[in-house]
Amino acid sequence: MKTGILFIHGFTGNTVEVQPLADFIAERNEKIICSIPTLSGHGVELKLHGVRATHWFRDVENAYRTLASKVDQVVVVGFSMGGVLALYLALRYPVKRLVLLSAAVKYIDPKQLYLVAKELLMNRKNLTDEQNRWLQHCFYQAKNMNPMAIKSFTEVVHQVTPYLSEISQPVMIVQGEQDGLVPKETADYLFDHLGSTEKIKYFSKNGHHHICFSDDRTKWFEQVYDFIFKENKNQNIMPDCN
Repeated sequence: MKTGILFIHGFTGNTVEVQPLADFIAERNEKIICSIPTLSGHGVELKLHGVRATHWFRDVENAYRTLASKVDQVVVVGFSMGGVLALYLALRYPVKRLVLLSAAVKYIDPKQLYLVAKELLMNRKNLTDEQNRWLQHCFYQAKNMNPMAIKSFTEVVHQVTPYLSEISQPVMIVQGEQDGLVPKETADYLFDHLGSTEKIKYFSKNGHHHICFSDDRTKWFEQVYDFIFKENKNQNIMPDCN
């Protein structure tokens, strides 16, 4: 059975936020098809003027449909606002499994976003030069946040969270206990309100908001991999992408 994994980055971020996990999975199984789209207004340079929640909903729906046309089942991994967009897809499409990383189902204070970016810049030992340049970029963008873009983010949250109980797909929630942007209690809120019967929580003791760069990432990367391919392991077969 062919498996595809759709990775969705966060608000004002880009694909770097989820790339470490995508690379880990790709190295473990080269046959897996991974898709990491860039949301409207995001990328190397933020261009959020005129971008609304509807654009991001459209982006992830298009990415899902494209990936679904190539595989038999789609797993969705979402970081921060991308986690909320992953939940949106689960409400509308037959998503096989969900992985929510620092899922921002609570309102993000733009001032806090600035402080988180600043904090990361001061603790960069685990980052590559490319990732450092990206964080420097995020620091200045967060400092000059577009108010309308923030409103669009809140619209994403408001359109999804009332329907959490209707989501039934198996879900794994990963949350950093040191997250200065999304409180760790958010993971408990999701766990309690999602309608899924198969739910897993993982708390990274030293993890901050950008959880894919936590010092224990290899440990929970392994757990995410096992969660995604749980059924295949039970059947003693690896995903077949031929």
